[in-house]
Amino acid sequence: MSKSTNTRSKTILSPSPNFDERALPVSVLVLHYTGMENAEVALERLRCPEAKVSSHYMIDEDGQVFQLVDENMRAWHAGVSSWHGVRDLNSASIGIEIVNGGHDFGLPPFPDIQIDAVMSLSKSILERHNIDKFNIVAHSDIAPARKQDPGERFPWALLAKNGIGVFPQSNTADQRNLFAKNSVDEGVRAVQTALRILGYGIEQTGVLDEGSMCVIKAFQRRYRPQKIDGLIDVQTMILLSELVGMKKKSGSVASVG
Repeated sequence: MSKSTNTRSKTILSPSPNFDERALPVSVLVLHYTGMENAEVALERLRCPEAKVSSHYMIDEDGQVFQLVDENMRAWHAGVSSWHGVRDLNSASIGIEIVNGGHDFGLPPFPDIQIDAVMSLSKSILERHNIDKFNIVAHSDIAPARKQDPGERFPWALLAKNGIGVFPQSNTADQRNLFAKNSVDEGVRAVQTALRILGYGIEQTGVLDEGSMCVIKAFQRRYRPQKIDGLIDVQTMILLSELVGMKKKSGSVASVG
């Protein structure tokens, strides 16, 4: 596989043919895991014309960064997804694939050197684009019914500590369930409303149905990874309330497009 090296950034240029023109300005950063055996297999797929998938960047376990698609172009990484009501997330986002076997391969830990590279690249992207801290998302955030990446072992709190995204500070341990599956209650509607404020694609029905539980699982996977069950418990409510408060206090008007 031929590659040329960008000596200025030490990023290996490994072009993918899988891209087209953007229809929206960049306002979202999406983090994925590759979910494949190794970097070579993942890179081959991301560059395969028949696969019709790509990302702007891929970061290997040793911290090596590969650039596949120019940031000005629309890479094909988000798939069927939604954030702040926008469904063409490919047009509005930059995607980073992080080499990791994912859940199919036991969800191995992310090496420190790899996470350092993720943070360094993310910071440089944020310097170039107008991306609100509440619009730095997991693939599972924008496609909760079908995706789990980058997974519950990804260190979102560390990224937030380094100025990339947000993370709640509450340390409550109260996990008493407040609503059972299929409950119909205004409290459920309040949770759905709060998730929608953050950007999640969720209907405000007041019913704790399967679709709502998928979104809650995505929220828990990112902000409360110790227990991911899709139910509304005290701890989940407190974390959600804190994040909505953080967003309002910051004056964030995070939207897409």
